[in-house]
Formats: sequence, structure tokens, C-alpha cells
Amino acid sequence: MNKKKLQRLAITCGGTGGHFYPGLSTARHFHHDDGQVVLLLSGINIDRQSAEAERHGIETVKLQRMPSPRGISGTIRFLRGFSSGFLQSRRELKKAKVQALLGMGSFASFPAALAALSLRIPLFLHDGNARVGKANRILSRWAKHLGTAFPAVNPASVKCPLECTGMPLRPELTEPALIDKTSAISEINRLCSSELKSDLTTILIFGGSQGAEIFNKTFPAAFMNYQKPFFQVIHLTGQGKYDEVKEAYSGANFPTLLLPSSDIMQLLYQASDAVICRSGGSTVAELALFGKYAFLIPYPYAAEKHQDDNANFYQSTGAAEVIDNADCTPEKATKIIERLKTEIEQLTSRATVAQAGRPNAATATISAIEQILETRAK
Repeated sequence: MNKKKLQRLAITCGGTGGHFYPGLSTARHFHHDDGQVVLLLSGINIDRQSAEAERHGIETVKLQRMPSPRGISGTIRFLRGFSSGFLQSRRELKKAKVQALLGMGSFASFPAALAALSLRIPLFLHDGNARVGKANRILSRWAKHLGTAFPAVNPASVKCPLECTGMPLRPELTEPALIDKTSAISEINRLCSSELKSDLTTILIFGGSQGAEIFNKTFPAAFMNYQKPFFQVIHLTGQGKYDEVKEAYSGANFPTLLLPSSDIMQLLYQASDAVICRSGGSTVAELALFGKYAFLIPYPYAAEKHQDDNANFYQSTGAAEVIDNADCTPEKATKIIERLKTEIEQLTSRATVAQAGRPNAATATISAIEQILETRAK
């Protein structure tokens, strides 16, 4: 049997969770297949991210934090962090004898990416949004390949071969067999001591780790004002927002399950009939994987409005409706609830038919690297 060409891989995925988790998912897949992988991390959550990766047996290297180069002070900190990260990355890449570096986007990937190039280690990129970000657009001049989570809306700005490989998601989401709604609700009730019912329309709502006001105030108020509830609500409040959201649902005459966050998202998706949420890359990929209809409210301050592009992609499949953040009034929230009452069967059917999920995205990302390395070796 021929030996696999790719055995030692480095992944740089610092910054936000939108860059870190797809990188960690790819690393876990590669590690599971007996590959040697190291994550080069940089960002404000570096300690937590490092601990999470190491729980899965993934080696990590912590680089100095390097903010985006905005303004004079930001540029100075960027250059200081870049210089330190570049030298440290060179040492680590040489020590690990990696055959390729995969960058998951953001300016935090620059030190490791340029260190790899200085060592003539092939550079590969991945972007978790429909709009390829500025950092990846710059680095694409020297990259061998760039994979995207969704079809790119700005392909002309990419200077290397471009391919939609999908969004690498956690194995916990992609590996378990799909179960029906009744079984999922039963398991959720067992794990969370909740009292959800399988015969009610289940609405899953979340607004990111910080819990935006639209999700934590506007929609709960609309739910509470509904005269004859036909639904139940699973609401992820965001860290530090649980108590205020609990108060917003006080006296609810419909079942609720409130959680600051959740590590059983696969069950929550399987239990839900519709989802109300933001449109980050991982969120949209998860919705597509589980075939869920969503009312997407893009974060209005996302860089280059990339959440709008993600949302528009999912809407184009027929599995979502995009709502502008500014239009999310109590009246609009009430109209959404009414639609769920009268159209839920049509909406869920449209999401199922869309079949937009890519469960093998991590495999596709690694395969693209392997194929190019094999071609170079011939």
C-alpha cells in the first residue's frame, strides 16, 4: 500500500470561533486518521481554545496576540505581534517538519502563513463565509488552493485555484445518525430536566455567544404576547444573559428550555422545526446539514457584511428568509410566529428538499491538499 503523501499538517486558526472551530474540526479529522497536526493559535480566546484542542489530543502553539491593523496604535500592535508570531511560527513549523500549512482566515493567520512561505512550505487556505475575507484575498497570491464554505460571491478577488469544499464541522454534529424529533426531545428532556413536548412546533432561537437584544427581548416578548400558543421555545441566551431572558419568559404558558449555551446542538437541531438566528458561517452550515428552515438576521456589523452573503446563499436554496436587523420589530416577530403557525409544513419541506449540507467538508478540505501535494511530487 502506498504511503499517504500528507502525514504532517499545521493549521493556523486564531481569532474568533468562526476561524477556530473549522480549523479544530479539520485537525480532529486529520488526527483521527493518524495524521500529525499542530494548531497555531492567536487571539483573545487563546487559552480556552488551546485547552479545548488539547482535550481532543491536538497539539497547540500559542502565538502572541495580533489585532487587525486599524489605526496607528492597532498597526503598532499588529507589527509587534506579527514579528513575534512570524519567528515563533518558523521555529515550530521547522520542528514539526510539516508538509503543508492550512490557514483558516483572519489577519491572525499572517505570521504563520508567511513563515510557511519563507520555509517553502505549501500554503493552503479556507474561508468560512460566502465572501472571501480580506486576509485570505491577500494571501491567495501565494497559496496553492483556497476552499470555501459556500459558493464565493467574490471569486475574481482570489488569485489561486478556488473550490467550494464546505464548512468543516465538529464530528459531534456530522457523525451521529439523524434521529426523529420525538426521540431528540425525549433525550433533551432527560439531559436538561425539561418538559418539552413532541407534538408542539419547536422554535430554536439563538443570537450568538453574547446574546443580542433582538433575540433576547424582542422575540420573547412576541412569544409571550401570543394568545394561543401552538409552540414551544428552546432559547440559547448567550453568556451572562440567562437571568434577564429567564425573566422575559416568566409566566410563559408554553414549554421553554433556556440555556446560556449548549454542547448538544445536534439534539437541539433535530428537535426543532424552525430556527431564528444570526448567519455566521458555521451556523448556516449547521442549518444546511440538519435541513432546518431558518429566519436569518445577519449581524449588521460583520466585516464586509459577510453574514448577509451567508444568509443570501442559504435563502437562495429555499431554506431561509433573510430579515434585516433594523426590521426586527415586535410586529415583525409576531408575523414570523404567525407564519410558523400556518406554513410550518411547507417551510420544513423546503429546507429538507434543499439538501444544502456538506457533511464531508473536513475530508474535502484535506483531500484538496493531498491531491495538490501528490501532483507536485510527480
